[in-house]
Amino acid sequence: MADDTRRLARRSVLVSIGAVALAPVTGRVVAAEPLVTVHKDPNCGCCSGWVQHLREAGFAVAVDDASDLDAVRRRLGIPPELRACHTAEMDGYLLEGHVPAVALRRLLAERPKARGLAVPGMPSGSPGMNGEPQPYTVMLFEADGHRPFMRFVGDKPIA
Repeated sequence: MADDTRRLARRSVLVSIGAVALAPVTGRVVAAEPLVTVHKDPNCGCCSGWVQHLREAGFAVAVDDASDLDAVRRRLGIPPELRACHTAEMDGYLLEGHVPAVALRRLLAERPKARGLAVPGMPSGSPGMNGEPQPYTVMLFEADGHRPFMRFVGDKPIA
């Protein structure tokens, strides 16, 4: 476990160094997105699609191919009614399911006192999911409940 923690910390440092190294090229220092650690089934294609969505949005992603996701969710305290396909950790927050990168950025910008974000189930067309995009809600969850945070169709926010 200590080796995994060191690898994750080293990767975060390397991502930050890369952002600073680009400053002479871009003319500005870009804050690196925090590392997202994704716990997923090793054989799940939609989980891999969500990982790709995050990477394309500029997030550094570490993948933990977990054989017992229920144990991971219990350990992290993901509410049963919000559980979905995969679970992730990012900068002190938990992420459950196909949460769009836009919602992650808003969470990081606003820093609400919450445990994390969840997209219950597997909505068609959400990041990583195939099919005709359907409206769905990203939920903000706290120790004592949850509430809507953002609405989406596919990876596009809606009012």
